[in-house]
Amino acid sequence: MAAILQIHFPFEGPFGEAMVEAMTPLARSINDEPGLLWKIWTEDPQARRAGGVYLFSNREDAEAYRQKHTARLQDMGVTGIEAQILDVNEPLSQINAGPAGSASRRAGG
Repeated sequence: MAAILQIHFPFEGPFGEAMVEAMTPLARSINDEPGLLWKIWTEDPQARRAGGVYLFSNREDAEAYRQKHTARLQDMGVTGIEAQILDVNEPLSQINAGPAGSASRRAGG
């Protein structure tokens, strides 16, 4: 069963285009994570927060990445990390055009 991972944390920037320039190498490397189907990057410059919403093909891969990314952030001195994993109800998500169904799975994911 597919699983959503949500991670958000305090972030001082950069945001917007500067974030794109700074984080593109990291974004590309995330594509190689086992079980990753997609990621949506999130940012809130006013609240000084960033993070992402990820879809993994299974809960085990989502949990492995949660541990890896949380440790990476903690090594950078980030505190206040919020992370949760939720199972996806694919039939209901498909009714609402959610990209969680089998059609959303990228090749090699």
